[in-house]
Amino acid sequence: MSKKLKVRLVRSTIGVLPKQRITIRSLGLRKIGSTAEQNDDPVIRGMIRVVSHLVSVEEL
Repeated sequence: MSKKLKVRLVRSTIGVLPKQRITIRSLGLRKIGSTAEQNDDPVIRGMIRVVSHLVSVEEL
């Protein structure tokens, strides 16, 4: 069974680059405080790395 990651949006996307805004949406996040569970794989880790200053990550 693969690990899961709980990703939470903790900062606003106002003023960030459009690429980062698209990455936040593709992670399944909308509003500040929203969370999404994602599989722990290299693709998701790379997406989180791009927006690491906007999100917090917890391993489940």
